[in-house]
Amino acid sequence: MSIMDHQQLEAWARQGESETLEFKRGSGRRREAALTLCAMLNHRGGRIVLGIESDGRVVGQEVSDRTIEEVAQEIKEIDPPVFLSIERVDVGNGREALVLSVSPGRHRPYSYKGKAYFRVGNTSPEMSRDEYHRMLFERFHGEYRWENQFAQDWALTDLDSTEIQRTLEEAIRRGRCEDPGTRDVEAILRAFGLLKDGRLLRAAVVLFARPERLIGEFPQCLLRVARFRGVDKSEFFDNRQFHGNAFELLRRAEQFLHENLPIAGRVLPGLFERVDDPLYPLVALRETLANALCHRDYSIGGGSVGVAIYDDRLEVTSTGSLHFGLTPEALFRPHESLPWNPLIAGVFYRRGFIEAWGRGTLKIAELAKQAGMPMPRIEDAGGYVTVVLRPSRYRLSSGGMHDLTERQKAILNVLSSHGTAVSLRDIVATMQPPAEDWEVKRDLGALKDMGLVGSSGRGRGAAWFTGRKK
Repeated sequence: MSIMDHQQLEAWARQGESETLEFKRGSGRRREAALTLCAMLNHRGGRIVLGIESDGRVVGQEVSDRTIEEVAQEIKEIDPPVFLSIERVDVGNGREALVLSVSPGRHRPYSYKGKAYFRVGNTSPEMSRDEYHRMLFERFHGEYRWENQFAQDWALTDLDSTEIQRTLEEAIRRGRCEDPGTRDVEAILRAFGLLKDGRLLRAAVVLFARPERLIGEFPQCLLRVARFRGVDKSEFFDNRQFHGNAFELLRRAEQFLHENLPIAGRVLPGLFERVDDPLYPLVALRETLANALCHRDYSIGGGSVGVAIYDDRLEVTSTGSLHFGLTPEALFRPHESLPWNPLIAGVFYRRGFIEAWGRGTLKIAELAKQAGMPMPRIEDAGGYVTVVLRPSRYRLSSGGMHDLTERQKAILNVLSSHGTAVSLRDIVATMQPPAEDWEVKRDLGALKDMGLVGSSGRGRGAAWFTGRKK
């Protein structure tokens, strides 16, 4: 029995065409329908209704077994083969509409008669060669990816057995793993999916390798850390590199942050008790670092994870790009968990270092909001991904720290988002909530005294930028 009826068709007709809904007059437009289905398979899925005019009138057509066969035959021109739902809906007067429905394709990219298409609004343009190859690469990645290939000539003795057993104990304690009843290293790795046919996978090396062989054979197991003076890379206080397995690099990164980020002391009102107030939420920092280590692209031999501390922000950068259609904006909305390295990410999850089901970036944003920090920013530069965190107060290179007003924080964010100096008029125009010229100018003077901003020119021709020098 069809789950659709004439009323449903009328509702769709009133709704109009969209990314996931398109109308055709009848089966005579089946070639156009097949092309659109191909585009929907490469996007979010959708429906095509054969029997609704472009102006929204539900007209239907006479449908026979031959009609269904012709439509099905046209759908066979889509590659890889696709199985879709075809429903017949009675619209009266012996006429029916055909509803063709597809889910998002699991084997993208799909092509129709040798060409691939995608959806932009209610249109289906041809896919670019670059986008086709990207989607094809992601399809093959599920079966043949860097982390699930054999680590040639690596043995159990090359791994840190203590780290492996520590990971199991922590996974059991957190309820993220059943106790296998043994602490045998080989059995643990097999349970984590890091052994295949008795041979180690590359993921096992990334997670648990001893450091001796990593530099020569896995140089991408690298962490770069730096503490810069001011807000750019022109001068630094500290600049180091570490090689090691992922857990060792996480510890190194956390130690570096502990050494270089201030902990502000304050006394609670009415209590003779001092509490520590970190510049950034520690849980958010660990989540950011762990995500960088387990979601990066390890196939790039010269890749690394970078941690950079500036006076006005902290950046964590990892080699690779966003995949599976994810965008920086989408990562801060509920989204499906699509790890690039599911084996590595799975062990990080069991260890308690990351959230599952796409919650990591949402958790970072929630923690930042609770700490009064600006919304974190994610940048995808087409070769590396950077997470940018900005504190609720600002520390100077000299060691001083300042609690800023909300308007002063907003001014700093405006200046930091521009690559060039910004005029007072342009700063005022972007302020939310709105502020008067004199208020912004007064705040700029205060920020300049703190060494957080600088200026060039005078009077109406003055322009402002972050930092002391330009």
